[in-house]
Amino acid sequence: MSNETLSERAIIQSRVEKSLRRRHARETRFRLFGLGAVMAGLAFVALLFISILVRGLPAFWQSAITVDVFFDPAVIQVDPQPVFQTGESPQAFREREIAWQSQLTMVNWNRIMENSIIALKPELEKQRRDVRALFTSSERFRLRDMVIEDTSLIGKTVKLDLLADANVDVWVRGNIDRSLPDSQQQLRAPVRDLADALKAEGVLNIKFATPLFTNPDSRSSPAAAGLAGAFMGSLFMMMIVIFLAVPVGVASAVYLEEFAPRNRFTDLIEVNINNLAAVPSIVFGLLGAAIFINWFRLPLSAPLVGGLVLSLMTLPTVIIATRAALKAVPPSIRQAALALGASKVQMVFHQVLPLAIPGVLTGAIIGVAQALGETAPLLLIGMNAFVANIPATPFEQSTALPVQIYLWQGNELRNFFEARTSAAIIVLLSMMISLNALAILLRKKFERRW
Repeated sequence: MSNETLSERAIIQSRVEKSLRRRHARETRFRLFGLGAVMAGLAFVALLFISILVRGLPAFWQSAITVDVFFDPAVIQVDPQPVFQTGESPQAFREREIAWQSQLTMVNWNRIMENSIIALKPELEKQRRDVRALFTSSERFRLRDMVIEDTSLIGKTVKLDLLADANVDVWVRGNIDRSLPDSQQQLRAPVRDLADALKAEGVLNIKFATPLFTNPDSRSSPAAAGLAGAFMGSLFMMMIVIFLAVPVGVASAVYLEEFAPRNRFTDLIEVNINNLAAVPSIVFGLLGAAIFINWFRLPLSAPLVGGLVLSLMTLPTVIIATRAALKAVPPSIRQAALALGASKVQMVFHQVLPLAIPGVLTGAIIGVAQALGETAPLLLIGMNAFVANIPATPFEQSTALPVQIYLWQGNELRNFFEARTSAAIIVLLSMMISLNALAILLRKKFERRW
């Protein structure tokens, strides 16, 4: 072999090696870029969760004053609790009971709470106004309700954890600059000194914020504001979405994918479904306000209306996800079922749909989880109204977790509600993560089965 041939071969080999090195270098860079993108995404998600947790976790604890409360008969001067009498109509008994409860409402419950502190510090007798400022205003109604449930408490002493006022909680936890002048402080100087003294003596402590999960929202008593009403509203709406949007969406997808004839009409339906999936959620809120409230006259701010609106918004997502799951089933399954004599209905419901169930469940639950976090359509149907009760049915007025987050974020008591806003976000994210975890578990279960 001549030297010229060897030289040409070496040149070609060198070019091939350089080309391979460049290709491998590009592949390595692509892998690194992909890995970097994934790591950046995870880092941003981790940063989001960490920031929410750091801000929200402190809100799961709040200030409470542990005192011995004496239900003084000299203060609680009311008639004996009504007893149902023979021959009395239920209406008459109810009227006497309401009148008795009205007497209890007129009792000076603030004095009962003041006396519990003055019993510890008698020198505060002339500072009742400052003592009263320690407690959140809703605690007097809590004492009243305790007596309504058990009148034997009158004349007894009970050790209770009474919620401190929101401004007191902000002060003792250091969420406000203590060096600010009195004109910029939310509490008067004597109240601040008294709160510090009670905290130093162990009377005022930081305890788990049970009211955050058991109470509805409150404007007159911010320290007692909770998520129970919003949580139940979201729960009712999700139940409506699950029992309405999921079956209708799955049935529509099965028909369109397996039974509908291929013509212009079905093509138009498919195009509109894909377009609806991209429509902004606020448009569905306008549609719900126009149809369900103005036309059908359904109750304003009710979870029923919210659930119907979110069902309309979720339907395209469920239909598209279900159709994708049905398309993923191999055509050989359909051909084999039909070859063995099965009808088309039997083929779809006995063979194809069971194999598509994991994808159907995943798409449905992800659609429901997406609906859980929607806020804009709920604002347009009035679910941003202040509701002080926990709804017992989907027909009662309520709010929802996303809307509650929106309302708390704009509250003027920023240094108290900022943490509570993050705590509400944690509760909402927990519900969404739970739904996604349920989708994964169901998918794995049915994948193993089939």
